[in-house]
Amino acid sequence: MLSKKTKYAIKALVILGKNADQPPMQIQKIAEVEHIPKKFLEQILLDLRNAGYLYSKKGAGGGYSLNKDPKEIFLVNILRITDGPVAMLPCASLNFYHKCDECHLETTCGIRDVFVQVRDATLSILSKTSIADVIARETNLSSLKL
Repeated sequence: MLSKKTKYAIKALVILGKNADQPPMQIQKIAEVEHIPKKFLEQILLDLRNAGYLYSKKGAGGGYSLNKDPKEIFLVNILRITDGPVAMLPCASLNFYHKCDECHLETTCGIRDVFVQVRDATLSILSKTSIADVIARETNLSSLKL
């Protein structure tokens, strides 16, 4: 399941992407528009800034803006920043591998084999999906509703 932290990070990046041609957005504005608790959002934005995805400006006219083109910000990277591993099992993780304590032989573990396939499918989608793609999907879905 996607954590609230990851979902809020994506929502914040989407709104910043939609407003990329505008001055930096204040945390309060992002929190209000996206219904995200301000204190929680502050930590998320700090993590994204430290990872190089956001630029922050202090003082009058300050706030946050994207430090990269929305086409260059992929969901897989945001998920790893906010939640860590993409894999649902530690023994199926590429970047956060850890042997399961109860597993005798990974190479013959059917559970692991299934979740390696789940990981690969998830990585395939998240590695190709950018914030720009999410914005485009929202635009397309909104036009279908009208």
